[in-house]
Amino acid sequence: MAGLSFNPTRVRTPPLQLHQPISNFASFPNFTDFPHRTPRGLAKNQRLLLRFQLNSVSQSSVSAEKELELNEEEKGQEDDDPTAELSYLDPETDPESISEWELDFCSRPILDIRGKKVWELVVCDNSLSLQYTKYFPNNVINSITLKEAIVSVSDELGVPLPEKIRYFRSQMQTIITKACKELGIKPVPSKRCISLLLWLEERYETVYTRHPGFQKGSKPLLALDNPFPMELPENLFGEKWAFVQLPYSAVCEEISGLDTRYVFGSGLDLDLLGIEIDDNTLIPGLAVASSRAKPLAAWMNGLEVCSIEADTGRACLILSVGISTRYVYATYKKTPVMTSEAEAWESAKKSCGGLHFLAIQEDLDSDDCVGFWLLLDLPPPPV
Repeated sequence: MAGLSFNPTRVRTPPLQLHQPISNFASFPNFTDFPHRTPRGLAKNQRLLLRFQLNSVSQSSVSAEKELELNEEEKGQEDDDPTAELSYLDPETDPESISEWELDFCSRPILDIRGKKVWELVVCDNSLSLQYTKYFPNNVINSITLKEAIVSVSDELGVPLPEKIRYFRSQMQTIITKACKELGIKPVPSKRCISLLLWLEERYETVYTRHPGFQKGSKPLLALDNPFPMELPENLFGEKWAFVQLPYSAVCEEISGLDTRYVFGSGLDLDLLGIEIDDNTLIPGLAVASSRAKPLAAWMNGLEVCSIEADTGRACLILSVGISTRYVYATYKKTPVMTSEAEAWESAKKSCGGLHFLAIQEDLDSDDCVGFWLLLDLPPPPV
């Protein structure tokens, strides 16, 4: 495993360490060396514009050349028409390989001819090889409509029904859960719908605002929850923890090795995110040590870990999982030194576009991780 330490020149071998430990807390250096970036880490012209292809899925008639010409014409028309719906599958992707979808079913800041808000179904996979959108009037919003729409995605694109569908709106849990279970699909409430969340922001800027029914200033009908943090369940307790750093190149190495090195953990499609960070830039993270590291990592693996936040007001770390569950993950003594270190860690996250990680080990001096999760802070979508 690539080691995690405070030394920016060490990329591979040093273990997670406590530096001048204070109640199992690691002191943290200043982050003046981080490049200035927008909080999202994604410049406007980088936000997945090349990934959202407006294409037809009909690929089985006429000649290949005529198909290409027709698709290019349709693409051009759809690019100019914000009312167009998408139905796209990357022709180089094996349909059988797409086993998990990300889904949003919610109203948009668009009014129909009745003056009622239009609803939209948006479906993708985490690589955006699958992209599907469809508008609905507000008087047909129920689990039956959603169930039929999910089947339509499968039929139109020629892909099997997924094993899992992730969604991030707690208000739609009943409808989505019922539709999924009737189709034998596992519904997964999770804010780790990174591709979907970024796509929704992209659609807001390039589609919804150009729609003839767009209502400027319209607030989301189903806002995301941000509840008060709860006490951490006993099975999630660690024994020691430390703020640490890992060079970006080593983070990429850890993610690429998840399938071969670890039983537990989760990465992100860094290419898709479009975050441009130098290989030597230090990514902030949290290292947690426990003598029962494997059971701890196993429990964490089933929680859809989303992000970690240093709350300097409460002098604690907050772990966000699932859709709207927040735990007080750890506490520390509220002193000027500790507050400064927590603020520096949060500043480091912002400088890296919200990128950070969680590593679980048997011991903070160990060279190996039992689990590794790459995390990303994202603001709620504008819709």
